[in-house]
Amino acid sequence: MNEFAPLSGLIGGAMLGAAASALVLLSGRVAGISGIVAGTFRARGIELGWRAAFVLGLVLGPLVVAFVGGAPVVVRVPASATGLVLAGLLVGFGARLGGGCTSGHGVCGISRLSPRSLMATAVFIVAGMAVVFVVRHVLGLPTWP
Repeated sequence: MNEFAPLSGLIGGAMLGAAASALVLLSGRVAGISGIVAGTFRARGIELGWRAAFVLGLVLGPLVVAFVGGAPVVVRVPASATGLVLAGLLVGFGARLGGGCTSGHGVCGISRLSPRSLMATAVFIVAGMAVVFVVRHVLGLPTWP
């Protein structure tokens, strides 16, 4: 998926912003994926219900898009299973170390002008840029098509 689609991005961003705003306004909860997923495993009652619905929506969303759009959503990841597991563990470690993930800090924290979230998001971006530079230009590994 290399095509530039500003309208799709605008609509998706508006939907994400509306959903995050609704969650914080209606329940006082921040839409941080790592916190929602982690909380699902220890939640009970109504707390479990909304968390499970949120996670289920993340999983079922692409299937609904494929069904409505009439074409399957194809995801190609040019990495080994070991690489994916290692990447997932590193992301989880980083989310715990940073006290939240990019969705919690980047989407919700910045909109609330949280200094902690502003700093965390800046660190996420700089770290991502450094990793891409090292992978592409220092190690010379192949990049995503």
